[in-house]
Parts: sequence; C-alpha cells; structure tokens
Amino acid sequence: MTENRTAPAGEPCDTLVLGSHVVTMDDERRVLRDGAVAIRDGRIVAVGPAAELSARWDARETLGGERFVVTPGLINTHVHITGEPLTRGFVPDDTPFLENVFEWLTPIHTHYTEEDEHVSAQLAALEMLKSGTTAFLEAGTVRFIDPVVDGLSEIGIRARVGPWAWDLVGDYEALRMTTAEAVGAMTYAMDTYGSAADGRVQAWPIVIGHTTCSDELWQTAKRMSDERGTGMSAHMSPAAMDPEGFLATFGQRPMIHLDEIGVLDRNVLLTHAVHVDDSEIAALARTGTSIAHCPTTALKVSYGVTQIGKFPEMVAAGVNVAIGTDGNNASNYHDLMRATYLVAGLFKDARRDATMFPAEDAFAMATRNGARALQAEDELGSLEVGKQADLVLHDTNRPEWRPLHNVANQLVWSADGRGVHTVLVGGRAVVEDYRCTTVDEDDLLHRAQACGEGVVARSGLPDRAKWPTH
Repeated sequence: MTENRTAPAGEPCDTLVLGSHVVTMDDERRVLRDGAVAIRDGRIVAVGPAAELSARWDARETLGGERFVVTPGLINTHVHITGEPLTRGFVPDDTPFLENVFEWLTPIHTHYTEEDEHVSAQLAALEMLKSGTTAFLEAGTVRFIDPVVDGLSEIGIRARVGPWAWDLVGDYEALRMTTAEAVGAMTYAMDTYGSAADGRVQAWPIVIGHTTCSDELWQTAKRMSDERGTGMSAHMSPAAMDPEGFLATFGQRPMIHLDEIGVLDRNVLLTHAVHVDDSEIAALARTGTSIAHCPTTALKVSYGVTQIGKFPEMVAAGVNVAIGTDGNNASNYHDLMRATYLVAGLFKDARRDATMFPAEDAFAMATRNGARALQAEDELGSLEVGKQADLVLHDTNRPEWRPLHNVANQLVWSADGRGVHTVLVGGRAVVEDYRCTTVDEDDLLHRAQACGEGVVARSGLPDRAKWPTH
C-alpha cells in the first residue's frame, strides 16, 4: 500500500530510491518487496511499491534497484570522535577498566591539537557513514569543539556534540576545570551550535558522568537541556567504581541519586549502565531515561555484562535501550551493524534463552530506539512520509547477503557495514559506490596516520604491542 496516495502522476521529486526490499521500520515494521522511497527537499514524500511510485513521481535521479536492501540510517548513541580515533588499538587489550581509563586513555587525550581533533572527528564520521550510520551522539569533545563541528559539517553526517565537562577531577592539567569553567564550555557550545539551521550538527550539554561531576554541574546541564530543548548525556556505571563511589558519597546508588536531584528524564541518555540494580531500572523506566548499550566495550574491558548486566530487565520494564560503539580503544570500531550483532547474541547465551533480543528488536535498537534517545523520533529512525531522508542502500551482490530469505536475520546476523554501498543524509548522497562523496578519503586517511603517530609520540606512553615489529 503506497503512502501519500494523493500525489498526482508526474509530481516532481528529487530522488527515487529503489530496492528489492525496503525495510521501513514503521510502526507495523513493514518490509516492501520491490519497494521505493521518494525524496523531495531532503525529506521522504512517499514510501511504497516501486511500480506505483515510479508512475506517480517524476524524479530528477533514481538510485538503487533490485540489487539493494534499503533501510533507515543507523543511529549510534555513544561514540568518542576525539581522544581515541587517532590512537585506535594503541592501548593494550589486556588492561582492566581503571588502568585503561586513567593510565592510558585520559592521559592520551591531553596531547591532541586542534588539527588532531578535526581529523579525528572526520575519521570517525567517515567510518560511521561508510558502515551505514547517519546520525550519532558524541561522548564529549575532549578539547576543541570548533574544529570538530567544522569537520562534521564538511563531511555531512548528522551529529549531536558537546565539549568535555567535569569538575571533580584534579589530574590532567589540560582537562582540569572548575564548575564555572565546565558550565562556560557548555554554554559556549550551546550558544554557538545549539540550533543548526539544517539540523545536521547540534550541541548538547554532555557531562562525563561517573563520579567526576558535582550535583551542581549535573543539575546545570539538565536545566540547560530543558531550557534549550535538547537532550543531555553522560557515562554511568560501566563498572563497580560508580555505584561504590555514589554509595560512599551519598548513601545512594547512582540512578537513585540522579533521580532525586532531578536529572533523570526523557531527554537524558546515560551510557553503559552495566552495574545497576532493580531499583535503578525502575527509576530509569519511570522517568523515561534512555540507555546506550555498548556491547563491545563491555566485553573488551571486562565489565561483566553477561554475568550481571540487566539489559533484558531494562527492556521488559520499558526502558528505551539503544546502541553505541564507544571509543576506538574500547571497541576499536564504529560499525554499528557489528555492535547490533553482539546485542542480539550476548544475552541469548548469558541467559541460555534464544528468545532474548531477536534480530528484529536488535535492529530497532539501532534505528528507532536511537532516534528516540536523540530526541528525534519524529525525524529519524524509520522510512516514513515527512521524516528526514536518511537512508542506507545495502549491496546484496555479496556472499554474506546470499541467499536472501529473511531480511532481519541478514541485517543482524550475516551482514555488516562492509556491504554499505550508498548512504543519504537529508536526501544528499554522502557515500556512493562505497566511497565518500564529501571529503577526499585517501587524503584524510593519510593525515589520520600522521596525526595519530604524532599524538602517540607526544604522549610518551610505551608501545606494548606483543608482536615484535622489525
């Protein structure tokens, strides 16, 4: 059944996207065989059978065809685009959480220049776009927000960003800040980038979270998000350190304390939430707070997610759980399709229950749930009339896609971002025939290598690679 039946024959549109399967992710979760999506002025104006839309719409260009599966753009709800992309894999993978964060990651962050952060942001965005992610929420720009926004605007991805903000950490001179300085950084970003004209890049209040922020900073960030109509985000409870710290300071677990001081809400997204109890899940559900689940980080940094994680209980309680890839020394990749595969599988094994996180639900977490977490469920996350034309064309002329029987199973269990052929953001092709159209990929990769080597050299940290390189 074609949407927007009132459109007259020959009505002009900018682009008609054709696919052997169009995965709408609408409320009915319709998959259209031999389907199409019509786009005009960056938005979807019709979704339906290809034959009907081809007759009804006069398109300036036609993309896709029977070779492609068309889906909404994926939404990455937690990713470090500065601080880590240029040191991908440098941090040893046998470092426990505290050593990983405080002896490796954070010290490295202090050695980035403005150029480094510009290149880092574009490198992360390039990886996301080429693997089907069209929108993301940043974990916090380490030092230089302006070159980061410039880089993201140039490459054309949809982003929610904000400067690193904390006020209870006295170490790392380059990152040390008072409450006033943290609030000032957030205010500058919100004043400068709080409402992007095209909706592509927008600033949010982003606090680091954990035990690094005062109640005043938490509450100020929340008030700022309310007043300016944005979301806010923070890290919380990947490991036992956070609940132990909150219990020692406040006599309350983190989610309970944040609820008591008025932080938890529908416009708040917290990342990790591995070490939570049932009372905290109830608070998250009651307040409508979203959670970004970063499965690869949980495995690589040994959070204990399969032993004590309560993500099935969160979903059962009605918590909106989305997916993130985190940093390049915690998961090492930004291909959200790989992370979605892990989300679908971890608790099947942990609970010995094959009904946990079926493929259809996992893919919804990477699309619709992500849109809700980004406060954009009316704009993103599904292929429906009126929404932004953020689309991905997956190439099925690849061995991992054949034979194609069940498109949800293929998307989650068989395919990954390597099969992404074309990506549209707001109707604009930013990836076409496997190549980014907005930046010179080869030049960017060359600059990323040089900048990464410079950051590592300035850090003075040892090369702990176990294989000798001669």
